[in-house]
Amino acid sequence: MGRFPNIAAAKAATGAAKGKLYGMYAKEIYQVAKNGGTTPEGNPSLKRLIEKAREDQVPNDIIKRAIDKVNSGIDENYQVVRYELFGPAGSTFIVECLTDNVNRSVSNLRAALNKTSVKMGGQGSVTFNYDHNAVIGVQNSTEDEILEKVVEAGLDIDDIETEGETIVIYAAPTALYDVKEALNSLKVVASEIAWVPKELVTLSNEDKEIVKKLLSLLDEIDDVQHVYHNIENI
Repeated sequence: MGRFPNIAAAKAATGAAKGKLYGMYAKEIYQVAKNGGTTPEGNPSLKRLIEKAREDQVPNDIIKRAIDKVNSGIDENYQVVRYELFGPAGSTFIVECLTDNVNRSVSNLRAALNKTSVKMGGQGSVTFNYDHNAVIGVQNSTEDEILEKVVEAGLDIDDIETEGETIVIYAAPTALYDVKEALNSLKVVASEIAWVPKELVTLSNEDKEIVKKLLSLLDEIDDVQHVYHNIENI
């Protein structure tokens, strides 16, 4: 299994919680449009975010309403807050929240941690064991074909590996959209900027139950946008 075992199943995972997915995109689109302008042509970050939302099958009316909120002068402010967690048997977690109320986010997170054996660490205590990468998943291709297209485009990547039916490409975060564009004739099934563990751990069944409980509790917190971990067998 590759270092980023979630990417091949990303589409399937989002289908189980469409309401939360739509809400996360609505907040992020609103904030990006507020910061950089509401027209995709004049705001490259908004254009790329809308493309990703559509890849994840977010309805157009969700996207439009988020942009319309900016145009109508509604003033909201969201920020990304990152929490680093230590779980059983060497497992670690990076939890990213997109929130307009940090106190609410940390209170909800601590309530989830109190129901498990997972502890919160200080800033940098977990992230140093992860790489911050652009991660692109491609199917129905070969590593040689992908590398040829990347080289033709004059791009550098950090790593490439095959994970089941998916080939996963790792690159610098700033290279995400250039690499994706170079591979646009292939079947790109997922693309994101993510925290990728440098090493994976394997948990016992007892520890897996603790982690599953934590992930379920985190999934119920509206502010939680992404959860990354270093567990191979969850």
